Amino acid sequence: MARGSSGAIRKVKPQIRVVGFDDGTFSFSSKLEREKTILIGVVMKGSQEVVGVLSRWITVDGLDATNAMIDAVKSSRFRDLRIIMLKGITYAGFNVVDLEMLHRETGLPVIVVVRKKPDLRAMEKALRKHFSDAEERITLLRKAPPLVELIPERLYLQAVGLDYERATEVVRVTTKIGLTPEPLRLAHMIASAVMRGESTRE
Repeated sequence: MARGSSGAIRKVKPQIRVVGFDDGTFSFSSKLEREKTILIGVVMKGSQEVVGVLSRWITVDGLDATNAMIDAVKSSRFRDLRIIMLKGITYAGFNVVDLEMLHRETGLPVIVVVRKKPDLRAMEKALRKHFSDAEERITLLRKAPPLVELIPERLYLQAVGLDYERATEVVRVTTKIGLTPEPLRLAHMIASAVMRGESTRE
């Protein structure tokens, strides 16, 4: 069941409910370690209050990150989510998120926040070298909306289902420490703690 639509966000309130997803670390040192990593979603009111945490397992270099996020959002008890935030569009290696599908199936706008501008040419080269389904993954990368620079060479965003002015405001009201919005910062800490035994810095 979709909850709301992009047109419903006319004003970004300080307590807007956001879920931010990040994945855990992983290693290629063994087949077992390579198979799965944790996906954590932290639900917050703006940058102040943690409301809850969602979790799923996703496949390293798989194609299940999008469906895992959709399932986590749609089956959760948090019925007043307004925004999904991501730390990029690739999770668990090259598990590429279909941003349009995530937006369509959840009914929620999606904002991608990254600290470093990705080198799409290098990513496409790596995909073609290592994946038999490279073109499918490259299609997902190419159909993502353009990156907008918020802070020169330090912070970029992409948005689906929301204009960039409102997306920028969402990033502002959900950020408290540094440059990374709190839902993403905390999701990173929790995911890394699950996989490593202690959290690592974002």
